Amino acid sequence: MADQSRPRTTAPRETISEGLSRRTLLGTAGATGLVLGAAGGAVGYAAAPDRATPLTSVGSGRAMFHGKHQPGITEGLQACGHLVAFDLAAGAGRKEAAALLRRWSATAERLMSGEAAPHGDTGVARDAGPSSLTVTFGFGHSFFGRTGLEKQRPSALDPLPAFSSDHLDKARSDGDLWVQIGADDALVAFHALRALQKDAGAAARVRWQMNGFNRTPGATAQPMTARNLMGQLDGTRNPKPADPDFDRRIFVPASGEPAWMANGSYAVVRRIRMLLDDWEKLSLTAQEAVIGRRKDNGAPLSGGDEITAMDLEKTDASGQYVVPLNAHARISRPDRNGGAAMLRRPFSYHDGFDADGAPDAGLLFVCWQADPLRGFVPVQRKLDRGDALSAFVRHEASGLFAVPGGAAEGEYVGQRLLEA
Repeated sequence: MADQSRPRTTAPRETISEGLSRRTLLGTAGATGLVLGAAGGAVGYAAAPDRATPLTSVGSGRAMFHGKHQPGITEGLQACGHLVAFDLAAGAGRKEAAALLRRWSATAERLMSGEAAPHGDTGVARDAGPSSLTVTFGFGHSFFGRTGLEKQRPSALDPLPAFSSDHLDKARSDGDLWVQIGADDALVAFHALRALQKDAGAAARVRWQMNGFNRTPGATAQPMTARNLMGQLDGTRNPKPADPDFDRRIFVPASGEPAWMANGSYAVVRRIRMLLDDWEKLSLTAQEAVIGRRKDNGAPLSGGDEITAMDLEKTDASGQYVVPLNAHARISRPDRNGGAAMLRRPFSYHDGFDADGAPDAGLLFVCWQADPLRGFVPVQRKLDRGDALSAFVRHEASGLFAVPGGAAEGEYVGQRLLEA
């Protein structure tokens, strides 16, 4: 968990005329229904209006499937998501993988447009609209051996080093293929997950799958940095597309190697459990010292507001650093890690409670970089050696995936690798 973020951007909107689209949202403005009030004790459902009304801004948001980069990387955080890894079935190789990526790409393109799946659509997301759905595909280290493409495997995909904070479950780590699904509507996200899982057919089987969530767009008066399950603003120093070195840090250059990774990126995926029972026993002052920022507004302890530069040399009346030496925000700063930068795009998760009542909850950490050895690895090594937050988190699963550039019109994702 590094101290980086970016404000949410608005995805291109698709104009959907009233009465013309299969996916029209039953309007809620002006609809009547029970709400939980001061004297109320029950929650009901809004009654359906007399006629269909245009999609809300959340439902009509649309991301583009075709482009220079795959979707789901530079878009803002989405309200819900699924991360899922597949292993190719026994006997499946390059031919079967190409056919699968062709099917997946066709399905993703249609679903991201707000249309039904190409075949066997379940109708789960009927009337929901695109809801800013994004679908992203990547290849794991083992994929290249399974398909006879070892010579095309990037050196940047070498396994991550071990870290002292790792408690990794191998069954929930790695995988031949990786799919990231995000949307601003839970049914739309599930619909995509189910469609892609069905598309896998006999070619691949699910290795692991994780579900996450974020704040819903529009839930705050204005866009703001998201909070994690510790209640902290999470991601104040994320690289921004407007930064002059953004592409260099996040994407493989068009002239990069291997050629099939041009305009692609590398995704590090970590399931980070938050030890919330221990965290919530800390006082507010102690929590802020662990992070190095105020909990209410994300401002550095050295003063200012959320975007104020942190003064790492500022001391208090007793001569102690205002931002402790082991504070998470101090240690994870790019200028303290040789300029290492990664674009964080996580989801929170909650998978129930242990037998002792402890919540199995935390962060599905996803970060993007042009080279993980210059992005994630140096920052995590630094955190591993003395981050105050380490006592309150546990890394339980991990994966590294090569995510090729976006598919051009008429192409499928990974075609330049699989048909080279």
